[in-house]
Amino acid sequence: MESKEKGTLFLVGTPIGNLKDITLRALETLQEVDLIAAEDTRQTQKLLNHYAIHKPLTSYYEHNKSSKGPWLVERLAAGQNVALVSDAGMPGISDPGEDLVKECLQKEIPLTVIPGPSAVLTALVASGLDSTGFVFAGFFPRLKKEKKKIFAELQDEKRTLIFYESPYRLQKTLLEIKEAWGDRQGCVARELTKVFEEYQRGALSELIAYWQNHPVKGEITLLIEGASAEKGNCVTPEEMAACYAELINKGFQKKEAIKETARLLGVPKREVYKLLLVK
Repeated sequence: MESKEKGTLFLVGTPIGNLKDITLRALETLQEVDLIAAEDTRQTQKLLNHYAIHKPLTSYYEHNKSSKGPWLVERLAAGQNVALVSDAGMPGISDPGEDLVKECLQKEIPLTVIPGPSAVLTALVASGLDSTGFVFAGFFPRLKKEKKKIFAELQDEKRTLIFYESPYRLQKTLLEIKEAWGDRQGCVARELTKVFEEYQRGALSELIAYWQNHPVKGEITLLIEGASAEKGNCVTPEEMAACYAELINKGFQKKEAIKETARLLGVPKREVYKLLLVK
């Protein structure tokens, strides 16, 4: 007797706020799978109802992954196709989807990704911080000792740093970051793609002052500029101007020369822009 062909795990990206951000491929996949595993079935049901998708729904989240993961793998091994979705965005990023992927790979269960919205990338491109490279570090640990360890590990990281944070802990975290890394530039992105979407950009001291006087609600993505920007304090305007002029003489266009000057001297691009505006 021939063994049944295995099903496929579909990791489906879903909207991070605005339901219109879902892709046609994601809708098609959710319509066709045998089962949908969701981090929060109540949240996912709203999405399914909005698009009139009627499929069996089961929960898969941090506190039941040890029992539900093997159960889902059994369904997949038996030939069922399963879609995995998170509360919002891409499953497998700061959620237990990562564990299910590993289980499927161990059991040689086929899987594929249906890409979709990402709070990390959405916040990064709107932050005004360097997007050449970045480090996404997920949620900060709750324990103070573990948090300090993260600060120590990342204090010399030159790329833009991105975190998720609870609105209830945002102010405390901003104060701790400023104490550990200095008054760097940052961005607090709140409620992305939703009605009350908000970006607050500026030095950490400015962000701390702002959020002291405004209620913090909703989902938060926190971005902090990398350590390289701190070198700007040691680079004089004359050095920036000389570097920029040399690049222009070499044939660089103005925009490229500004970007390269910032990269070579380890200063924010906006500092080079400011210098040229003054001149």
